[in-house]
Amino acid sequence: MGEQAPGGDEKTTKATKAAKAAPVKAKAAPVKKAAAKKVRAAAKKAAPAKAAAPVKKAGAARTVEVRPPGGESRTALVRRARRIDRELAEVYPYAHPELDFESPFQLIVATVLSAQTTDLRVNQTTPALFAKYPTPEDLAAADPEEVEEILRPTGFFRAKTKSVIGLSKALVEDFGGEVPGRLEDLVKLPGVGRKTAFVVLGNAFGRPGITVDTHFQRLVRRFRWTDETDPDKIEAAIGALFPKSDWTDLSHHVIWHGRRICHARKPACGACPIAPLCPAYGEGETDPEKAKKLLKYEKGGFPGQRLNPPQAYLDAGGRPAPPLGAG
Repeated sequence: MGEQAPGGDEKTTKATKAAKAAPVKAKAAPVKKAAAKKVRAAAKKAAPAKAAAPVKKAGAARTVEVRPPGGESRTALVRRARRIDRELAEVYPYAHPELDFESPFQLIVATVLSAQTTDLRVNQTTPALFAKYPTPEDLAAADPEEVEEILRPTGFFRAKTKSVIGLSKALVEDFGGEVPGRLEDLVKLPGVGRKTAFVVLGNAFGRPGITVDTHFQRLVRRFRWTDETDPDKIEAAIGALFPKSDWTDLSHHVIWHGRRICHARKPACGACPIAPLCPAYGEGETDPEKAKKLLKYEKGGFPGQRLNPPQAYLDAGGRPAPPLGAG
């Protein structure tokens, strides 16, 4: 609009100048277009590098409780986790707590004693303990030196003696000699943490709980159900994948598989019934014949860990463990 002027000569002069300037602008336009094309071409070449950003984000998301490595969706993870549990339930239909007990009191004491030793060694030791101290009142009033001598085979016997006598006194003084059936009460007892509490709740009171022992921790990471290493975080992550009603049996299935086939040092991958579902397949022996030699307990034809196992276990071909000193 500024190019229009009221005076004729002035108008002519301006028009002439504009005409001279026009070709210059017209020539400059192609230069700008060419530059723009170069910019767009460079942007296209750079696009793959930008597209890699989401991969970095996926890697960072590995710490999320319910998202496994590899970018598996939560829905896919839940389906795979539950399928593995179903498969393990078929392999171990007789799975049960591998500590001998006849009462909640015996179970809580045996579970405390199972720290840093095998359930088999605990089962071989507790008959003498409960024969001499059958009730919380009896154990609360026991001579520590006598209890230490009985518990010596379990290791760390002095600390364990202090714990079982202490929890027995707490049961007598705070709960009338009865084992409480609530998590918040159980964890207040000497030597009782969440793992022990859930063992007692699930197996003595029928209340669902996840038992995060060393086998459970190892396998859920191998299955890539979670990357967490803290027991409480593992408990929360796995609990989010399964209905609460499945928690106790799930714990048995995973722990049994860890003890029999998916060992810490030499997993028997070649003899594993859930190998097609396991992301960690190949970490252990894959040759079927060599893998069979690594199997333990009833899977390898050896006695189990309980001296008095459930009938279902015996019906499935399992054999009772020998008592202490039986060779």
